[in-house]
Amino acid sequence: MSTQTKLDLTFVHRQFPALNRDFVFMDNAGGAQVLKGVINRISDYLSTTNVQLGASYLVSRESDERVDKATQSIANYINVSRKEEIVVGPSTTMLLRILSLTLSKQWQAGDEIIVSNSDHEANVSCWMDLREKGIVVKIWKLNPHTLQFDLSDLQKLLSPKTRLVTLVHASNVLGTINPIKEIAQIVHKAGALICVDGVAFAPHRQIDVQELDVDFYAFSTYKLYGPHQAVLYGKYEQLRQLDSFNHYFIGKLAVPYKLQPGNFNFELTFSLAAIPEYFEALHNHHFPSENQIDSKEKQKRSFELIANHEEELAKKLLRYLSGKAYIRIIGETSADKSKRVPTISFVHQKLISSAIVEQIDKFNIGIRYGDFYAKKIIEDLDLIKFDGVVRVSLVHYNTLDEVQKLINALETIL
Repeated sequence: MSTQTKLDLTFVHRQFPALNRDFVFMDNAGGAQVLKGVINRISDYLSTTNVQLGASYLVSRESDERVDKATQSIANYINVSRKEEIVVGPSTTMLLRILSLTLSKQWQAGDEIIVSNSDHEANVSCWMDLREKGIVVKIWKLNPHTLQFDLSDLQKLLSPKTRLVTLVHASNVLGTINPIKEIAQIVHKAGALICVDGVAFAPHRQIDVQELDVDFYAFSTYKLYGPHQAVLYGKYEQLRQLDSFNHYFIGKLAVPYKLQPGNFNFELTFSLAAIPEYFEALHNHHFPSENQIDSKEKQKRSFELIANHEEELAKKLLRYLSGKAYIRIIGETSADKSKRVPTISFVHQKLISSAIVEQIDKFNIGIRYGDFYAKKIIEDLDLIKFDGVVRVSLVHYNTLDEVQKLINALETIL
């Protein structure tokens, strides 16, 4: 792939109907805009095959096949070893809560979990609540000076009683990408499992759960240009050991159905196939003479285009913020795509974050302030007094012109 190839934003924008609005979407970490292919699939399913699965009649069998293929598509997209390793549910928060309740049945009082202070509460509260059962919870804290995880600190927290380590792949406040593969090796060597929240990572980089060798991995599809839904991956041998969270007659061998009480949403699940289709189409548009390669390689190349473009977006905004005397960037100040995603947070020493964001609103630009449910890191960094951080969360459909529009607005305010 040519290193000179630039992301064709005209093509990208045609895939997102909402981008026709005269509005700049920069709160993407809260929820990205939805692909045209996703919208079309939801409409198609509801218009033609909106029946209960599992019946013998024709339309039900057609619906079964459509939903099954879509699930397989997402399974292939994150490179699972078998489709049953995919649990579809309403949200990452709910899926991780179900995981915590079922997984903890294998543990006993005195067993230990390690959570991080960098996580969204979706991957913290569900584990912290297990203290009521006598589970000991330890907190792996970022180095307050570098705002990076020190692996030596993890080694100190691990013990023969450690059953699980949980953390984010990328912080939804700092934007920092954590070395999950290396961390997984350390955790497994200690005899524990690892659970990763990939919500803030998934829209920006390719996910390969087998390459990472994680035991559990969750992400929200509505952050990944899809519907308001979520996916939990679990290694099959781990999912099989979990008790059922479903009706009494749905036993332990019913993977993943035992973890999907009330079933999953059929039309939204059917629409998920449009996500990997988009990344393949992105490749085919940019490299029309190289369509013979497999889907995984196409997606890889598309995410290289995306990462390069997002690095340019982040570089422009970070350069501006770094030049302001009263602004402190919270997190990695470099735009290096290997170190961060373009989720950029900052505080102003004289203006509280809410005051800045509320003034930005009038420019038809959507950004946000607060703790973004990553409460522990906001508290540990003493950022509550600022009303939390101002967060600008960019994705690949944002443009350099939009970043300049934000900079102009900030310049007016600051």
